[in-house]
Amino acid sequence: MRLILGSASPRRRELLAQIGVVPDAVLPPDINEDPARGELPRPYCARIAREKALAVCAGTDDIVLCADTTVALGRRIMGKPADAGEAAAFLLALGGRRHSVITAVVVRKGDKIWSREVVSAVKMKRLSDMELNAYLASNDWQGKAGGYGIQGLAGAFIPWISGSFTAIMGLPVAETAAMLATAGYPLWKEMA
Repeated sequence: MRLILGSASPRRRELLAQIGVVPDAVLPPDINEDPARGELPRPYCARIAREKALAVCAGTDDIVLCADTTVALGRRIMGKPADAGEAAAFLLALGGRRHSVITAVVVRKGDKIWSREVVSAVKMKRLSDMELNAYLASNDWQGKAGGYGIQGLAGAFIPWISGSFTAIMGLPVAETAAMLATAGYPLWKEMA
């Protein structure tokens, strides 16, 4: 049995390492992540995580772990910004407001699939022009849903959260551990 992580995210590997899990392979799938017309954030996030898991080539005894994190302001999906201009627009829209961070996790073994979405609420402060420009110049927004990562420089902009910090980072550790155990992954083998 191999554990295949279907994600190129270094944060997801770090979060797995916190619970002693090191994937046997890292095979990020290449899928279309564009939202369907009128698709709402939570179903969108769940669909993308599931499509990722189904796109990873694996043996019948292998366990595939995939996730997707989506930032949502109401019904609006804020994906990974295409450029600094879009990142700025996202950050200005989020400033001074609460928004949702949804992380969907899918574990697949053979034709069995387990899935879970974890929704957290996050408040971002209003950014001054100096803060916004410095953050954009750092390029820390690149490749991050909503244009920020709570574990990086933008952590200074987040005064309040309600939910799972690890889910906001990209992988809800408690839920992922439970799903891996359900799928038969020997999670605590070396700690006993």
